[in-house]
Amino acid sequence: MSARETILKRLRERADGALSAPDSDFSVVTGRGWSLEERLARFERWIGSVHGEVIHVTADDWTGALATLLVDKGVRRLALGKRHPVAAEARHALADAEVELVDVDRDIEQWQREQFESVDAGLTSTRGAIAETGSLWLWPTPDEPRLISLVPPLHIAVLDAATLEDTFFDVMERHEWADGMPTNALLISGPSKTADIEQTLAYGVHGPRELVVIVRHAMAADSHDTRPEA
Repeated sequence: MSARETILKRLRERADGALSAPDSDFSVVTGRGWSLEERLARFERWIGSVHGEVIHVTADDWTGALATLLVDKGVRRLALGKRHPVAAEARHALADAEVELVDVDRDIEQWQREQFESVDAGLTSTRGAIAETGSLWLWPTPDEPRLISLVPPLHIAVLDAATLEDTFFDVMERHEWADGMPTNALLISGPSKTADIEQTLAYGVHGPRELVVIVRHAMAADSHDTRPEA
């Protein structure tokens, strides 16, 4: 008897009648009930486990933290969009900084070599994050194409603390994905189960060598749940 037949035989013997799926228990995927502080702590711990760096700032001074970060990391050319509020604020704040702002709303064929060879960092917004897994979720657009979070050696992602959810299920529920699954949602930097050396190789081959998440807080000490409605 093959292994497949053995397994099926045991399943049939254990079943009282026809085989059927068990009732869903959504408590295993949602209902964590974590406070904002707990979500932030879990998110930071998990994203740190895959070599991500987190910087906490208030919403009013995040561009100052960005400018300091660019100097500390030696970024000379920063790729970013134009229309998204995150990109627009960054462009305004960095207008007189010693960093070249690289436009990304171009056909990839026009600047493919430039993107791979001379861009030091890419800046993107995020739509939110998942505390349970330490994952960011992005929604790439022509103004913020996928490649600026993938190709440059440094990816800088701006996350509003209020958009953190407990689990992936909570993200789907809050944004009503059951009514229309998004086609362009992107999850990045979840926890890795590989060894440290494999993590390093994965970042070097399949994505940026460094990931920095700038977490913007509505207040200096954000102590209550202020997640916006979907």
